[in-house]
Amino acid sequence: MTQRARSLRLRLFLLILTPLLLVSVVLGAWRFVAAQRTSEELFDRGLLSAALAISRDVGISEGDALSPRTRQLISDAGGGEVFYHVTGPGGIYVTGYAYPPRPSAQVTPQDPLYFVATYRGDEVRVMRMSETTTIDNLTGMTVVTVWQRVSDRNAFAAQLARRTLIVMAALMATLAVVVWFGVLRGLRPLRGLQDAIARRSPDDLSRIQRPVPTEVSGIVSTLNRLFGQMENSIQAHQAFISDAAHQLRNPAAAVLALAETLPLARKAGTGAEREEDLIDAARQLSRLTDQLLSLERLHYNGLQNPRRVDLAEIAKQASRAAAPQVLLQDLQFEFDAPEGELPVFGDEVLLREALTNLIDNALCHGGPDMTTIWVRVAQVADQAELSVSDDGRGLPQDKIDVAFRRFGQLETGAGSGLGLTIVDEVVKNHAGEIAVVPVTKGTTIRIRIPLFDGTADTPDAASTTPRD
Repeated sequence: MTQRARSLRLRLFLLILTPLLLVSVVLGAWRFVAAQRTSEELFDRGLLSAALAISRDVGISEGDALSPRTRQLISDAGGGEVFYHVTGPGGIYVTGYAYPPRPSAQVTPQDPLYFVATYRGDEVRVMRMSETTTIDNLTGMTVVTVWQRVSDRNAFAAQLARRTLIVMAALMATLAVVVWFGVLRGLRPLRGLQDAIARRSPDDLSRIQRPVPTEVSGIVSTLNRLFGQMENSIQAHQAFISDAAHQLRNPAAAVLALAETLPLARKAGTGAEREEDLIDAARQLSRLTDQLLSLERLHYNGLQNPRRVDLAEIAKQASRAAAPQVLLQDLQFEFDAPEGELPVFGDEVLLREALTNLIDNALCHGGPDMTTIWVRVAQVADQAELSVSDDGRGLPQDKIDVAFRRFGQLETGAGSGLGLTIVDEVVKNHAGEIAVVPVTKGTTIRIRIPLFDGTADTPDAASTTPRD
């Protein structure tokens, strides 16, 4: 089952948005940690400020009471309620909560001292500081201890984090919408291109003239080239059908005319001659039909059964089959081939058909002065060479293109005009070359096909190659 490809719009959206989301998550985590550290520093400074305010009030009031401003500072401190405990010179209790938290482990003495402890089952952040004061004419060290619940601090920090996350989420949502509509707008030319392609049909294969982005200009160029090739192929196919119908009309009409006159010929005593004429006309029609089918099969399907074959043996078999027809016209027929094999990679049936067409071409166009037809097979470097020569009237150099053209005829009614075209297609499908060799008399047509070296692709490997 073929998996459906993800849409280009969604792929672009994910490619753009995913890195942004990852970056935002990393930045959000970093920002949260940084904000937590910053909040801890601010809260600790708040504790220090509260402790300094309490110490000042104790020094001013000699421990009697805290000022209203200090009480407001303690009650409204960021990070939750602030607890405090103050001892005067000699460790006497002055004010605040009776039992301050103490560090659970040994801590390094410093002033002020920050540590985490437990107070009434809650984890708290504690700050202790000391300074010299005078209370009731007693001068000594006054110790101020202030603390806050860690949970209150964390709740405050979490609230700030939630606000930050909400803002970031809103920004990412806005960014996602902007990216989505940006992708839609960026792909709008592709939709226009899709509409332009959808409007094309076998009756309209014109080039796409719509302006497109640079990134897809190569696709448009390839499509235009493909449309041009398709249009040329359709036109060639239609021309072939038209030409084939025209070429089949005359032989079919001849067969029909001979068949209609056959009863009258029998009454006149010439029935046997008319029957022979009818058989000859039917054979010509059958031969033309076979050539048309062979040409179309070569054009669209190529080689059907390629394998290692012996070109010398194929030439010998084709010459032996054509010999009776050549000798029947009172012509000499010579065959020359080297001893041993001439291995090539190809289709045996098509190669035999090509040689048969070359011999038929010599018989049809050699003229009344032709006396001999030669078929030669040889090895030239790394190629196998097959040539068919005659000593007839020859093929003018300025008529070679016409002779190889489909339905091209140098004389009206001389052959079907497909023989050399089929030979040319066979040679092309075998990666070979065909040429009309200049000679002083007659015509020599030579084909060359690469010798088989054992590295050719098998037909199975060629036919099962996957395509995108």
